[in-house]
Amino acid sequence: MLLKKLALKTIDFRYVLTMCFLFFFNSIISAQEVIKDTVVSKPAITMTSGQKLKVDGIIATVGDYIVLDSDIDKAFLEISAQGGSTKDITRCQMLGKLLEDKLYAHQAIQDSIVVSDAEVRSMMDERLNYMVQQVGDINKVVAYYKKNSVEEFKTYFADILKEQKLASEMTKKIVDAVEITPEEVRNFFKKIPKEELPTFGAEMEVAQIVVEPKVSKEDEQKVIDRLNAIRKDVLEGSSFATKAVLYSQDPGSAPTGGFYKMTRKTPFVKEFKDVAFSLAQGEISEPFKTTFGYHIIMVEKIKGQEIELRHILIPPTVSENALKEAKERITNVRNKIINKEITFAEAARTESDEKETRANGGTLVNPNTQDTRFELTKMDPTLYGQVSNLKDDEISQPLLNTDDKGKKTYKIITVTNRIEQHVADYAKDYTKIKELALKEKQITTISKWFDTKIKDTYIKILGEYRDCKFVYNWLKK
Repeated sequence: MLLKKLALKTIDFRYVLTMCFLFFFNSIISAQEVIKDTVVSKPAITMTSGQKLKVDGIIATVGDYIVLDSDIDKAFLEISAQGGSTKDITRCQMLGKLLEDKLYAHQAIQDSIVVSDAEVRSMMDERLNYMVQQVGDINKVVAYYKKNSVEEFKTYFADILKEQKLASEMTKKIVDAVEITPEEVRNFFKKIPKEELPTFGAEMEVAQIVVEPKVSKEDEQKVIDRLNAIRKDVLEGSSFATKAVLYSQDPGSAPTGGFYKMTRKTPFVKEFKDVAFSLAQGEISEPFKTTFGYHIIMVEKIKGQEIELRHILIPPTVSENALKEAKERITNVRNKIINKEITFAEAARTESDEKETRANGGTLVNPNTQDTRFELTKMDPTLYGQVSNLKDDEISQPLLNTDDKGKKTYKIITVTNRIEQHVADYAKDYTKIKELALKEKQITTISKWFDTKIKDTYIKILGEYRDCKFVYNWLKK
């Protein structure tokens, strides 16, 4: 029953682990465990005409926060907006989820977690750009949320975003503090009855060699000249943000005018951070190069160890001749491996242009698990298509690859190890078992946190919602 209970709780915990990274649209999707109870109807009054009018009002208080009956409707609206089904979610369950969010946010304030207005503005810009991209017009977004103006919507939305950020930071603080020892992992595994040991699906380990086309000096200079022209326009009064929207080829920031907020610990490439932290507030950098292409940066604000900046990225164009040369180069590498002149791992270390895999013989790391194994049923469809038909020790033909930033490379790929479907083995599957054990400990920690904070916080639930059956003891019975 241990793993079955863990599986049931995973629905809630996935929300806990990821809520600080989700768009507002997704913030309500992960509901509590499904509880078979009766949906609480909204109270109504009968008008003289016989027509019923729903009455909105406070239905719950958690510390400094309140929950309105209409908040439940808005939560259902968010799920529907994402194409999700709400037929199996009751109003009681949705209220329980909202109570959790309120308690996280309330406790974040007690713990002196600060969310600045600048952070909220940044989140606002990002979310609004996303929403407008989906529906085509800011006025449609305003109408969807039944607000009278853009300003009214922004005021409403800013409060929601700040609360969401507080809740996510509080959750992260709780989860990040949980650690697990090898002894705890061993004890977790020992507690699992033999007949309930999980079965892990078929997996494989994959290695690749990547060759990047060489960009000519002329093509690089064209990009530098273009960025210098943009820089000149901005210095003469043009909007950097507008230029970023129009010209930057960074899909992660172009829609928000090239905006990023970062500290020295933020995971950006070294060259980018070095330039960013060398600039004064309001200064615009000269064009500089990273592995992604050429950039210019404008620093908008410096707040202690944190800076807010905008940047424009333009990678040089790769010519057809450069692509042809790259294909010829990787074909020669492939032939050397097939002819036993060099092993695949040796060739990866000496010939591959991919820094992330070169040192370990081209072996890929699963981004979801940080392990070298890829479960076939969860493998990226593109990668699966490239390796699924390869036999043992077979090397693929040169493959033209285009990443999400439009960068083109050639690669060859091989399967270095196959692991058939099997029952969990402590020695062979330690990484996966550790993940399960850590997840159980984190769930337990979250539950204890709720038990403690509910006792210490002023919480009141009104009306018919007191008849709800909640996961946590909100009624303090």
